Amino acid sequence: MLSRLYAWLDSRLKLEPVKETLLDEPIPGGASWIYVFGSATLFLFFLQAITGMFLAVYYAPTPDHAYDSIRYIETQVLFGPFVRGLHHWGASAMVVAIGLHMLQVFLYGAYKPPRELMWMVGVLLLLLTMGFAFTGYLPPWDQNAYWATQVGINMVGSVPFVGTFLVRVMRGGDTLGALTLSRFFAVHILFLPAAIMVLIALHMFILRRVGPAGPWSKERAAQSREAFYPRQVFMDAVVMLGVFLVVVMLALLVPFPLTDKANPSDHNFIPVPEWYFLFYYQFLKYMEGPVLGPIATWVLPGAFIALLLALPFLDPHHEREPASRPLVLGVGAAFLVGVFVLIGLSVRDLQAMKRTDPAVVSGKALYERFGCMGCHRIHGEGGAVGPDLSYVGDQRDRDWLIKHFRDPQSTSLS
Repeated sequence: MLSRLYAWLDSRLKLEPVKETLLDEPIPGGASWIYVFGSATLFLFFLQAITGMFLAVYYAPTPDHAYDSIRYIETQVLFGPFVRGLHHWGASAMVVAIGLHMLQVFLYGAYKPPRELMWMVGVLLLLLTMGFAFTGYLPPWDQNAYWATQVGINMVGSVPFVGTFLVRVMRGGDTLGALTLSRFFAVHILFLPAAIMVLIALHMFILRRVGPAGPWSKERAAQSREAFYPRQVFMDAVVMLGVFLVVVMLALLVPFPLTDKANPSDHNFIPVPEWYFLFYYQFLKYMEGPVLGPIATWVLPGAFIALLLALPFLDPHHEREPASRPLVLGVGAAFLVGVFVLIGLSVRDLQAMKRTDPAVVSGKALYERFGCMGCHRIHGEGGAVGPDLSYVGDQRDRDWLIKHFRDPQSTSLS
């Protein structure tokens, strides 16, 4: 049946040349598990696109409704928390996948001639992925989203000559507000997906024109050549399934809760970036001041991106064996060590930081303001006339509590 269907479609759409282009591409040295990261990244991009479309059905990109729409997704929409969890953890998985893909290309020297353009397009895809991560911060419109975005925008403002202009473009005005949220949401769901799809198509086109690089050993690459289908397709499919299962488990077992709704007047809130920005977050702590600050916020990042783009031209020799590239690999290894050290230091500092849930602080303030301690006890403090409120939030959901305070006679805390 499938063969007849394929024959019918091929007679009308001429699918055989497409099949040869996509599946019969010869791989020097044969299929390998080390080549799966590009396909995994592509799969995760489509996962993000699909989950993002379902979330956008319920999301309202305005400061008055954004937070409530996310909470509605979390509490009222069927599978809403699961889909949001897939989107959140899928973003982290995509950062990991594209990072591993770039690392594999770097180690194998696959950025060397004639694949310079493919490497440069890959660097741009990495930057767009990080842009996805940053613009995805603001839509929940909670405290962490608001203040983390504020910090990022302020960093852009340190760029000389054009910093003020860029900040106004990002904010849509003088302050972070409705236009900022609208622009970030539009960039996140429209501009960046369009750009990344164009670059993916260009990346694949260049790959088909120059061919896969294969192993760094010329002898091993010359020993055998194997078509992309079936072994490499099977390996890619297995890894995609494994990645999807990991993301599903994280979405089910590790919730991604909201903090309080964004409060622009709460300047004491300390935002915590996602793990893939932690190394830069920690680095900025050591680069404070009028001189070191701008160096950390735009000089070094700009120089790093320029070096990545120029790498094929700075290391133009055709030899790809690691032994022939000690300086480049040494610099790359030092950079990775530095990143992981900074992440470790940041995690250590965050664990040592005394942080209180803003909702708990607000609840304690209400408890004291309305004199609830005269009747109710919390963790041993207060009266014993009414029920103990220490763990009522764990025993009752939000809707029940709201109903209780609006009409106490309709419910009971006993």
